[in-house]
Amino acid sequence: MGSFGNCLLLALALLSPCAAAARKCNLQGLWRNELGSNMTLSALDAAGTFSGSYHTAVAATNKQILVSPLQGAQQHPSAKGQPTFGFTVQWQFADSTTAFVGQCFVDRRGKETLETTWLLWEEVPSRREAWKATR
Repeated sequence: MGSFGNCLLLALALLSPCAAAARKCNLQGLWRNELGSNMTLSALDAAGTFSGSYHTAVAATNKQILVSPLQGAQQHPSAKGQPTFGFTVQWQFADSTTAFVGQCFVDRRGKETLETTWLLWEEVPSRREAWKATR
């Protein structure tokens, strides 16, 4: 009986990483980053689009930071379950918009992480000054 218990334990230990790796990333819910910003994403619709809100903890402004709406889309889920996505945030406290793109990853323990890059475009008075509109 002891050897059966050990075999079962070994089998469970070997299956656990496979089960976690097979887990698909779910964008819906509350996400926080290392700077203290947070966003809440709705469930994906049939087309893979979602909406939500973003509350940044960092901004180059003296204005009050407000929660801002976002709209996005996820690439159709692949068999790997670690989809790419993109979304834009229309800042409610500044004359700018930010576009984020990235991928959702699931580690062996089942922890979901979003890796992203972003580009912010701030309104400028003229086309000649467009060169300084991006960050």
